[in-house]
Amino acid sequence: VDYSVWNPETDPLIAEPYNAKSLAPKEENKIALMKRVGLPYKKGTPVFGLISRLVPHKGHELLIEALPELLKLDAQFILLGTGDKNIQAAFAAARKEFDQQFSATFGFNEKLAHLIEAGCDAYLMPSLYEPCGLNQMYSLKYGTVPVVRETGGLADTVENFTSKTGTGNGITF
Repeated sequence: VDYSVWNPETDPLIAEPYNAKSLAPKEENKIALMKRVGLPYKKGTPVFGLISRLVPHKGHELLIEALPELLKLDAQFILLGTGDKNIQAAFAAARKEFDQQFSATFGFNEKLAHLIEAGCDAYLMPSLYEPCGLNQMYSLKYGTVPVVRETGGLADTVENFTSKTGTGNGITF
């Protein structure tokens, strides 16, 4: 990871810089993100992000299948990606059906990618396999909890949080 590019203290692509000692400006990034993607800002509502190539091995089918149930929760989801036309079509349909809770931007936008990392509360990475993975490491730097499948580089870099011991840096499944 190039932390000269991916660093919330110095990132020129986010709304407000912040660091681990002062996470309060992260909320300003959430507000800017919600405005950017056209979702209503709701204080206290968790926002989940996903930036990815939309290809089968990234595990998007799991999210597509679970999305109707997840959206019954008081949560919002933001996707940035492009790829497989069937996966993209499924996310486009979800965007239309759940327009107050789900945003999907197709293509790639560097500024939006940084704002997603800075503005989201959690980052989803349901990859079926992932030799390395970078976004979970960006998320850790940005104070965005990575939620990852225990596979490959994701299992190597994200340790499931355990409330008994207070250890771990994300959520794994």
